[in-house]
Parts: sequence; structure tokens; C-alpha cells
Amino acid sequence: MPRRTEPVETIRGTAHGSAPVPLSVLDLVTVGEGATAAEALRTSVGIAQLAEARGYHRHWVAEHHSMPGVASSSPAVILAHLAARTGRIRLGSGGVMLPNHAPLVIAEQFGTLEALAPGRIDLGLGRAPGTDGATAAALRRTDGGAEGAEDFPQQLAELTRFLDGDFPDGHPYARIHAVPGPVQGSRSRPPIWLLGSSGFSARLAGVLGLPFAFAHHFSAHNTLPALGLYRESFRPSAVLDAPYAVIGVAALAADDEREARRQVLTGALSMLKLRTGRPGLIPTPEAAEAYPFSAPEREFVESWLANIFHGTPDAVREGLDALQRRTGADELMITANAHSGEARLRSYELIADAYDLPREEAC
Repeated sequence: MPRRTEPVETIRGTAHGSAPVPLSVLDLVTVGEGATAAEALRTSVGIAQLAEARGYHRHWVAEHHSMPGVASSSPAVILAHLAARTGRIRLGSGGVMLPNHAPLVIAEQFGTLEALAPGRIDLGLGRAPGTDGATAAALRRTDGGAEGAEDFPQQLAELTRFLDGDFPDGHPYARIHAVPGPVQGSRSRPPIWLLGSSGFSARLAGVLGLPFAFAHHFSAHNTLPALGLYRESFRPSAVLDAPYAVIGVAALAADDEREARRQVLTGALSMLKLRTGRPGLIPTPEAAEAYPFSAPEREFVESWLANIFHGTPDAVREGLDALQRRTGADELMITANAHSGEARLRSYELIADAYDLPREEAC
């Protein structure tokens, strides 16, 4: 069976308004104190519909486990829900953590999504567990929990062959078919993206000629080295003739600077608690402002906030523009981590206004 390829148009986006590159959304489906996962998921639907109506290119959700403050443990389920409530925007995983799953399972999940929303699905893959070691062990049913980095390329190759239905004759899986998939006549499948926060996936994406998404929002010091490695190692493929790099960036705009600071402080405190073994729901702005930070905790929080563009819409736009010029990113994927779903929705609306993005009716 011939190898299926996807047109470049399914990967490269179009910039709208005055944005220098396409703008997209990375959604962690955050759950704030006093809220529920059901409310967080409704907010995600609202964000996806707003993003579609305002010209954002894609909306991705990220796999996390055993974290009370996020509700995105099952990206494929969430994406099916979003696909039913939108009509144009690209939807995808940012990402699915490949070592947590059998490649055949992912191929069938995303083959199903492609059948539900043809030409709108992205399959972003990461090699981190998306959680702590004990939870990774529970997910993978192994003692050690983590797969070695050397296993990821093999898992990726297996997944790709399931998606394409092209295991060679004599292979143990040659007669196994991912369904929905090519055995049923499907001629399209989601484009694969590699995600990373260091150089491993950057180099692999380049060698394979795949699009690459870098987690600048929590690994800013590695952004330029990783993008340089991706571009230097890139080899043209049936998927791309030139590198295409997205960077995830944390940003939150509000009507005034003080309110933006209050909202992003909630996410920073949540991250501090997670990093110190005290994960929980995203605290309220009042709780974050009243928290008795020690000197080392205050240093961590201020360092974390330094990598979040927050403030008025014009200030956020200025920061995003400067980051895009500095990195040469082909697309900016914006994540807003805050207690309030309303604040997140408002932020995406204000950023769209700052870039004069179009207003269209959501499907």
C-alpha cells in the first residue's frame, strides 16, 4: 500500500490581522479552586469557539495525569468533544505522551478523530510522562515507569506505520489494522508533530522532516538551542520541504496590568506547589496574594512570571512580537494558566483585538 502523505496546508497556518505569524491556543483545561472539571471543560469549549471565530489557527490540549489543577488527562476524548462543537479550527494534541500508550491505541484514537473531523486533526507527540514517576508506572504497568529515550523513535515508527497501514510483508504486525484507517479506504490521516523541551525531539523532528513544537512556556532557556538544532538537522520530507517550528508561550492579557498580575500569580503559585510536592487546584487570586512566600519561593515565582507575557493587550502583543523576532518561530501557540476561566477567555479575546484578528461567526 503506498505511503499516505498530508499536504503542507494541514501544517502551515496563515497569519491574520496584523499578527506576524499564525496564532494558536494551547489549552491545559485548568481547574480553579471552587470550580469543577465539568466547568473547566465547558471553558475549553468556549475558548475553542472563540479561537475559531477570531482567526486562531489551531487549538491543542495537553496530556497530564494525577494533577488536580488540570483536567486534560484524555486528549482524544476532549478533542472529540471540541470537534463536535466547532467547524473549522484545527484541533490536536499538544501532546499525547507516546510512551504512556500502545502505538496502535493512539493510531485508532486519532484515526477516529480524523473520521469525525476530516482534515482538522493534529497528532502532537511527546516522550515525557506528563506526570510523576509513580503515576507513569501506573499508566505503563511497569516498575520503572519511564521508557528510555532510545525507545521513542521505535515507538514513533510503529505508530506511523499503523497510521499509514504500510507494515512490510513478514512483519509481525503486517496483518493488524488500525481502524478507522487505510484498510477501510481512508486516504488521509492526522499529520504528526514532535514536541519537546530539549534537543532530543528537536533533532529527531529535523531528521524526519516533521513539524516541531517547543515548550518555551516552561523551558525558555532551551528555546534557541532547540530551534537551532531542529533547523540545522532538518531534512526535506514528503511532509515538509522546510522547517516549521511552533513555540508554546505563556501569555495573559487583561484590561489593566494589576488584574493581569493577579491572574498569572495564581498559576505561578500552582506551579510552585506542584514543584514542591503539593499539587492542588489553581488557587484564587485572593489566596495567591495572601500566600506567605518565603524568600526562595518568591524567587521561584518571580522567575516563573518573568517568562509569562502579562499585562495590557498592547504590552502582551509587544512581548509576543519580540519573542517571535528573536526565535524566528513560524507560529505562536498561546497558553493562559489562571484561576478564572473567564479571565482566560477574556485574554484570548483581548489578544485577538490587539492583533486586529477578524471576527466571524463560530460554526
